[in-house]
Amino acid sequence: MAKRVHRPREDAEFSFILEMSRVPVLAYFTGTWPKAIEPCRVMDLVVGDIADDYTGRLTAVRADITRCPAATKQYEITGAPSYVLLKEGKAVAHGTGPMAITEMRKFLDSHL
Repeated sequence: MAKRVHRPREDAEFSFILEMSRVPVLAYFTGTWPKAIEPCRVMDLVVGDIADDYTGRLTAVRADITRCPAATKQYEITGAPSYVLLKEGKAVAHGTGPMAITEMRKFLDSHL
């Protein structure tokens, strides 16, 4: 995964990243249970590429559902992988399931 993707260890760190970002945030939620591992690994690559491609326009955050339970609840995440695009701390778009990089670009470009 690209170094530009933040990986908070807890909800407080997740919140801090959101507060400090001056650009929209792509919050990408992952899971560690067996059925989520492979789709989340695939999306790690996609989100890493997106973070590189959208440098300066977007902050990417990879949040583990079990480590960030308050954020998971706040943004109504029910499965992994899931995505929330946040502008000024407010959710403007949601997505779930694996996406090709072209799909992720369309998802982002329609809301940025």
